[in-house]
Amino acid sequence: MRYAIIGTGAIGGFYGGRLARAGFDVHFLLHSDFEYVRDNGLRVDSYDGSFVISHPQAYASVAGMPPCDVVIVALKTTANGGLPAMLAPLLTERTLVLLIQNGVGVEADVEAALPGVQLAAGLAYICTTKVGPGHIEHTSNGKLSVANYSCRDQGLIDGLLADLGAAGIRAAAVDYAKARWMKAMWNMPFNGPCSVLGQTTDRMLASPSGERLVRALLAEVIGAARACGAVGIDESVGERMIEMTRNMPPYSPSMKVDCDLGRPMEIEYLYTKPIAMAREAGYAMPHMEMVEMQLRAIEELRAVGPAVGQ
Repeated sequence: MRYAIIGTGAIGGFYGGRLARAGFDVHFLLHSDFEYVRDNGLRVDSYDGSFVISHPQAYASVAGMPPCDVVIVALKTTANGGLPAMLAPLLTERTLVLLIQNGVGVEADVEAALPGVQLAAGLAYICTTKVGPGHIEHTSNGKLSVANYSCRDQGLIDGLLADLGAAGIRAAAVDYAKARWMKAMWNMPFNGPCSVLGQTTDRMLASPSGERLVRALLAEVIGAARACGAVGIDESVGERMIEMTRNMPPYSPSMKVDCDLGRPMEIEYLYTKPIAMAREAGYAMPHMEMVEMQLRAIEELRAVGPAVGQ
């Protein structure tokens, strides 16, 4: 199958790079890194085997890209307003769009903007960071869960999973609602607090109060998931996530990286929408609402400018 990678950063560059290394036909859309990657290649330094794609099929615009069987979207959701225009030239009636994006409620909004599009959710359990132009560092994990949202052709999902496996990526088909809320069980307790407090994941769990905060937020996500109809999510899953995080190398979640660099944060789909969905289902998330307000305040104060005397 032919692949397009929309967003060749820490996530898209890693998974797209693995597919390209395995010999698949992969087309990479880049922004600021286009000339560098075109001239120097795409480099992935991984604990699981480093590699360089010396001559990637790189593009600065979708205008020159061919229609593809699978389009992997690895952009931050803050860029989703421009997604319909980016996807249109790449789609056929058969194309599958895999959204490897954080948050809950993403697929419904993309489907509303592109009626009839075949969508699947990609849930990446991975620690990757873009450390320079065309340069990705992969320090832990790498599993990719794929959840069908509106794909009418199961053969596309099966083919994608087979190709990912051939590329050395641990991938599996999972239930959509369970998968999105399972990922939220990690994203919501760690992304926001790490951003607000300016701490890495290991530091959050090294502090007794930090761990209590994480656990309180985690309990709310479990309650929200149940209220919204996700099955198979309970406290034991949350405990495993905390222990997994405790054993990870020190890690700055993607929202903290954006916060530190003054970039827009993915508040809408990581916090606002899931909180609203839980509320509509009759479940309140007061601790999570507080985190959301703190994140909104950071962005609002950034827009106002520095305090007098700073």
